[in-house]
Amino acid sequence: MILKRPSEIDIMAEAAVINREALEAVEPYIQVGVSTAELNKIAEDAIISRGGKPAFKGYRGFPATLCTSVNEVVVHGIPNGQPLKEGDIVSIDIGTFYRGYAADMAKTYAVGKISDKAKRLLDVTENSLYAGIEKALVGNRLGDISAAIQNVIEAAGFWVIREFVGHGIGAEFHESPEMPNYGKAGTGPVLRPGLVLAIEPMVAESRTKVRILKDEWTAPTANKSLAAHFEHTVAISKDGPRILTAQDQTPRAEYALGGVRGA
Repeated sequence: MILKRPSEIDIMAEAAVINREALEAVEPYIQVGVSTAELNKIAEDAIISRGGKPAFKGYRGFPATLCTSVNEVVVHGIPNGQPLKEGDIVSIDIGTFYRGYAADMAKTYAVGKISDKAKRLLDVTENSLYAGIEKALVGNRLGDISAAIQNVIEAAGFWVIREFVGHGIGAEFHESPEMPNYGKAGTGPVLRPGLVLAIEPMVAESRTKVRILKDEWTAPTANKSLAAHFEHTVAISKDGPRILTAQDQTPRAEYALGGVRGA
């Protein structure tokens, strides 16, 4: 576990602003007929024009700025020329380095009109993220975040992906500790001021394993059920969790789904 000084977290917050603004630049173009390769170009230009460096491009050989994961793909989809279709969902994962520090975030978007179940999957996954963030408090344990995420997902009848986890983040894109989206409250390392986590629930419609395709990156569900992914970079502080990649860096008080409040 690598703890950051306040000055380092402030730089990470600057990286996070670039990262968020780049994703916001992409959002208006997420529509029927647009390819994920086009979205990738928009994101890359937005990061570079703001003085950042795409964190994913070249990382362990990954060829693009964005991970664009469509429908049953959980994570690590490679942008391509295939146009998005009405009813698709697409998870966009984006990372930025700025002044030597990283930020990481992801959202899953509807393309046109999607099914009610797909919309509920997106709502529940995002709600689980904020349930986890609300447990990111000094003195809590890592398992408190994991359990809060898992409880929201499983209460809704969905499946927590086990094969991929969140992580610490800072000068390195992936740092310790690993941050599973399932676990037991009261277990794991104690959360301390200066720890920064990429909290990122990945959720499938039904119980499944994850496969890796021949490109060695793209990771769909084995049963082809839809998958969603939401992520924020969150700093643990004595004043509560600071969501670096959100415009409002404090946790939401309520969830959109059913008005359910975080535990």
